[in-house]
Amino acid sequence: MLEWNKKTFQLSMGDFSEEYIRKVAMVFAVVGFFVHIVMWALFETGNITITGEASELVKSPLSTLYTPFSILLVYEVYQLIRTIPDSFSSSVGKQYEIATLLVVRDILKRLSEVENSEGWKISSDLGFLLVECAAFLVLLYTSLTYFRISSSSEKSEQMADNVAIFVEAKRGIANAMLLIFLAMAAYSFYTWVDSVQDGGGSVSRVIFFLDFFTFLILADILILLISYWFYTDFGNLARNTGFVLSTVIIRVAISSEGISSMILFTLSGILGIAILRMFTPNNSKP
Repeated sequence: MLEWNKKTFQLSMGDFSEEYIRKVAMVFAVVGFFVHIVMWALFETGNITITGEASELVKSPLSTLYTPFSILLVYEVYQLIRTIPDSFSSSVGKQYEIATLLVVRDILKRLSEVENSEGWKISSDLGFLLVECAAFLVLLYTSLTYFRISSSSEKSEQMADNVAIFVEAKRGIANAMLLIFLAMAAYSFYTWVDSVQDGGGSVSRVIFFLDFFTFLILADILILLISYWFYTDFGNLARNTGFVLSTVIIRVAISSEGISSMILFTLSGILGIAILRMFTPNNSKP
């Protein structure tokens, strides 16, 4: 069973598969970008008509950036699932990367909606845009800090038996999360297309990511419980619990709107940095 689990992981999320999927994602992002530009141009010239909430995707040339960023986000979710067997911190680092891209995508979308204001008056749209940029900086700093710590940490090639079993258990969870990811992505796309046909089609970060982070929290809790079977010290338990809490905050931020969502995204980043600082050895330079 463990051997089958390992082979399945290598087949779907090994180095060769990851490289192939990365290239496919980049091709789709570029093609999607140009297709979106063509649709915007056709809409602007009156050659096609798009009504309902889906029209927000073609009301500005900046809106065309939504498609490639969405494809990059899907690829980052795949990368997140790949990191599940590595460590809690690596997985959480990928979560911050996804949260950062979600905020960037929202900023790009909002830039197409910002209205000019006269004199020194700051419109509500511009004020919220400033808050989003501040949240982006916090999340970006958190993501880069995680990346520096994970890249500077050395991995031992030989693992104790209990650690090897723990890694295999996490690979099994990663395989299950990949199936959930594919099913949820297909369902989210289908329901969005169906909504467009009914005059809806509004886009937001809630689509797909809200449900995915719900399952991700469940996976993190399961990993936390399994880890306590092998590591019973309180420090390790507290550290991983803090990471789970950070994931929960990101999930709540995704479902929130306005200033509340940006405060929660910022809070998740601050919490992640604080946990890293407390549990990183002094000789490490994040």
